[in-house]
Amino acid sequence: MNALMRAAGNVNTALYRASKGRLGGKVKGMPILLLNVKGRNTGTLRTTPVAYFMEGDAYVVTGSAGGQPAEPNWFRNLRATNTAVVEVGDRRLAVTVDVVGDAEHAGLWAELVKHGAFFNDYQAKATRQIPLARLIPR
Repeated sequence: MNALMRAAGNVNTALYRASKGRLGGKVKGMPILLLNVKGRNTGTLRTTPVAYFMEGDAYVVTGSAGGQPAEPNWFRNLRATNTAVVEVGDRRLAVTVDVVGDAEHAGLWAELVKHGAFFNDYQAKATRQIPLARLIPR
């Protein structure tokens, strides 16, 4: 399953970059960015298409993995660093990573489901609190 997900992500990434976000730029009505973050164990730069919504100037992403029991690797990589690069359309932006703590989670989650109600279904399936992170342009 991981190999299939990785292959699909690679195809989406190539289409996104070639079309400057016009292809692969939305999923279930939510915009997509490309997250570039180093692997926490390998240090290899990884690129993952991720749904987001805006909170001011910050891009808010969620490690839902469709409600799977484990947090996605890309989110684990975010936890291990404080910087990343996002591609939004044809723009590349260096960002600071702010993993949202418990005190802010409920309010930001409510905002997320305004943009994508399907995330509530993912949370209902998950046996963990689905994490959120702000990616703040530097």
